[in-house]
Amino acid sequence: MHTRRQILISGGALALQIRPARSLERVVKVGVLPFGTAGWETDTIRRNGFDLANGFRVEEIKLASSEAARIAFLSGAVDTIVTDLLWAARLRAEGRNARFLPFSSTEGGVIVAPRSPIQEVRDLAGRSIGVAGGPLDKSWLLLRALAVETAGFDPSQKSSPAFGAPPLLSHKLEAGELDAALLFWQFCARLKAKGFREILGAGEMARFFGASGEIALLGYLFDEDRSSDRTILAGFATASRQAKTLLASSDAAWEPVRPRMQAEDEATFQVLKRYFIEGVPKRDVSAERADAERLYAVLARLGGEKLLGSATSLPAGLYADIGQDG
Repeated sequence: MHTRRQILISGGALALQIRPARSLERVVKVGVLPFGTAGWETDTIRRNGFDLANGFRVEEIKLASSEAARIAFLSGAVDTIVTDLLWAARLRAEGRNARFLPFSSTEGGVIVAPRSPIQEVRDLAGRSIGVAGGPLDKSWLLLRALAVETAGFDPSQKSSPAFGAPPLLSHKLEAGELDAALLFWQFCARLKAKGFREILGAGEMARFFGASGEIALLGYLFDEDRSSDRTILAGFATASRQAKTLLASSDAAWEPVRPRMQAEDEATFQVLKRYFIEGVPKRDVSAERADAERLYAVLARLGGEKLLGSATSLPAGLYADIGQDG
């Protein structure tokens, strides 16, 4: 029979054996929005153990808005967020060791009411436009550049932009308090099911400026200077691919995610699921980068430093392609 002292000693020895393994475990804090799609993937990573299998533990940090996410990333409160390529490029051009891991090529667009007189970009002059993602959101920058190029006006000056969270802007558009709204794709999908019209998609804007394919303008953003373990980014990239592969191939994998999607009916759930899968990046980084460089050059010419900061070309080393340095 063991004495109490023997039990305590053996228990302490066991704890000493366990602690080093736990201390080596790297936590990756991912900032997620309540209405965003990044949480669908991080949930899948965690539930299936893709994080632990790749040398880290994923932890979700819930944030209220895209602006809050950017602040959290800049302050180091989170290790990564899903953000747009242009903002990632701006940070790297400003000297941060920012790395961009493509997340999705599915994009939102400009939505109007079924009977709205707005048919094209030039009709947005003098109108109120809800803008999700803030004044530096890539879709807003693209829309401004496109309007300048094709219709001779800047919506930031000749229209009335209202920045806010997508759920609020979507509600205001439905209530007739906005003439149009530039929304993330999942909100566009919900409104289209109710008869609302998309007059212009972000993908169309990118192709107008020279993109040759479905460019992933959304990606995970990391700052490598913060990490003492450079293998974490590679591990996270692998876990992300594994989660996307599972979601693209298994209906059952969606069941745990479904409550987070806030799909009010089966049709909406299927639409959201389809758009997510269609947006999984399929091109290699060289193709992504080539399109991004064309897009960046046009926006730098049209918008200059106000839009993109001091850099006039896409910064080298931005893409976090494992095995290649983009």
